[in-house]
Amino acid sequence: MSATRIGHPWPLGASVTRRGVNFSVVAPLATRIELLIFADGAAREPLEVIDLDPQHRSGEHWHVEVEGLGLGCCYGYRVFGPIQPGSHGFNPSKVLLDPCARAITGWDGYQRAAAVGAVPNASACLKGVVTERDRFDFDAAPRPRHSWQKSVIYELHVGGFTRGHGCPVPAERQGTLLGLIDTLPYLQEMGVTAIELLPVMAFDPQDAPNGRFNHWGYSPVSWMAPHPAYLVDSDPLQGRQEVRQLVTACHRAGLEVLLDVVYNHTSEGNQQGPTLSWRGFGDALYYHQTTKGDYLDVSGCGNTIAANRPLVRRLILESLRCWSTELGIDGFRFDLGIALTRGEGLAPLDTPPLFEEMEADPDLSDLKVVSEPWDCGGLYRLADFPARRVASWNGRFRDDVRRFWKGDDRSTWTLSQRLSGNPDLFNGQPAPVGRTINFLTAHDGFTLADLVSFDRKHNLANGEDDRDGDNHNNSWNHGVEGPCTDPGVQGLRDRQLRNLLACLLLAPGVPMLLMGDEVRRSQGGNNNTWCQNNPLGWMHWQPDAGDLALRRFLRRLIHLRQRLAPLLNQELPLAPSGTARSPGPLPLWREWHGLELGKPDWASWSHSLAWSLHDVNIGPLIWCGMNAYYQPMQFALPPQPAGWRRVIDTAIPGDHDLPATPEPWLPATAPLESRSLMLLVATPLLEQTLADTTTRARGSKARAPAGKRKAGGGNRTRIISLEG
Repeated sequence: MSATRIGHPWPLGASVTRRGVNFSVVAPLATRIELLIFADGAAREPLEVIDLDPQHRSGEHWHVEVEGLGLGCCYGYRVFGPIQPGSHGFNPSKVLLDPCARAITGWDGYQRAAAVGAVPNASACLKGVVTERDRFDFDAAPRPRHSWQKSVIYELHVGGFTRGHGCPVPAERQGTLLGLIDTLPYLQEMGVTAIELLPVMAFDPQDAPNGRFNHWGYSPVSWMAPHPAYLVDSDPLQGRQEVRQLVTACHRAGLEVLLDVVYNHTSEGNQQGPTLSWRGFGDALYYHQTTKGDYLDVSGCGNTIAANRPLVRRLILESLRCWSTELGIDGFRFDLGIALTRGEGLAPLDTPPLFEEMEADPDLSDLKVVSEPWDCGGLYRLADFPARRVASWNGRFRDDVRRFWKGDDRSTWTLSQRLSGNPDLFNGQPAPVGRTINFLTAHDGFTLADLVSFDRKHNLANGEDDRDGDNHNNSWNHGVEGPCTDPGVQGLRDRQLRNLLACLLLAPGVPMLLMGDEVRRSQGGNNNTWCQNNPLGWMHWQPDAGDLALRRFLRRLIHLRQRLAPLLNQELPLAPSGTARSPGPLPLWREWHGLELGKPDWASWSHSLAWSLHDVNIGPLIWCGMNAYYQPMQFALPPQPAGWRRVIDTAIPGDHDLPATPEPWLPATAPLESRSLMLLVATPLLEQTLADTTTRARGSKARAPAGKRKAGGGNRTRIISLEG
């Protein structure tokens, strides 16, 4: 038997000491705990069982130090306690995974079904692994720290993005975190600033209908450990280092790494679900329940985490620190994050303690934090999300932009609000920079190509008789359901793709793109590929000429946005139209137009709109016209003394709709074809000053004042290239 000491309640989990390993877990109502030491991950029975009696208890924490153990030790727990009337109590027949385990083993023998009922599951359980807790080397790979103003997020699935015919990732690294490193040049060249990874914390692949696989990962079994299927090395001790390798490569490539995290529920489901970890240590602690012990569910997954309780939120904060300070992650996107702001009885809280503690924690102060502002219980708080530093997914942007280009009535006014920063949602003022994440598509829903190709979802492959997935997609097939060879239909779909992307990148807020939208990736009309680990859920790595043309369009569009970010995504709100034409603290103002200047048509039947940005002293800087009607329209233009450049015209065939070097636009009007968008930019905004050739040749750092330069010398200008 190993020599043991009382140990310490902190840190939580398993941590190496100079004598061995200290173990600490939270189990408030337990009367006795057994620490199980396994010879390895495949062991079917524990090598040693160490009893923890009340002397190993400090408050709600149980702890013990075991001498002679070290890194790589495999362990689990059995927890004993009363069966509470009206509650679920304890199930000591089940081996429990430490909620703070930073690595997990035993996956080859794991059986989810064995964690249900009263039969012992030691032969089919998951086990924690003792790991290091080193901090990430930020000196070697500092955070890129892109401002919200210039951020462009690209959402991807680790397994899906690194697979598929034509994938640039070597076969042995496909489907893994390290495989993502091989795709970084692709992402860099596109111009995105951050990648947002669907869940990479360990999840249960068996939490799916028979014959299917949980592909997305919204079924966590751990908030600390990386998912083993995303690792190249089978040694669980190497998993954390592989995460660090990816983050280091991303930082050096100028890319931030955000994680989609699932703290609102776990894989343990409702009362009939398995006992894997949290439930076995403190069923009534971790989950919202009725007085009878029935689970309250606003996650749609059987349970809801009680993040308002001190011990629960400490575990979540420990997880955030694990990934951000130990592994280098730059930010988090909270799945159904508003559920974490609920208190007892699921009552919404205006000052949720979890987010208050996050904002007060210096270790978490430099992170980007994003959340879904809704949950499955009907709570939706976008502008009034109860946390100051949280950016919210803007579902209203998605819906209103889709509706306008689909041609719905009563869509012009709402589109104007999305394109001016959502003042209707934020008390009459545009949302502050970094408060809203704008998106057209996300993992949950149609891809962009499917949005313009299908009127309805086609989810039969998921095995739920097409009942799953959202039925309200604001999609339009443009005359033919699904793939089509008709050049007229295909041309209109391609134009709509560009219209939608232009609206996304020209609007205030932080744009988010979905994996593969830039190359017309399709899921065959499936809008819920959560269990599709196959080409439906993989990246499209064999683009044709049309796919590549769209990708060039998007790349140039992102570069244009970065150049015009101070105008398109202002740090200070624009002045109301017509009220800042004299010098003041807000020199920029926006004006709305219809076919005539200053006369927008807000009627319910209107399907066209134009807007312009003006400088008090310079005049109009940007003009954009949008025609979602089925007939062409002619728009008047505000005069620009220095001249306009036509940057975007989606009615022109691909590669010319957003040319690398925009050409001058001389007419006083803009003819917009049916369902097209045109963007004009004042010539000075696209000019790049070139130093005098003679001066540059001399390498001189000093330059003569403009009034004293010789004739024929001085600065020259050229129009920048939008290739990036």
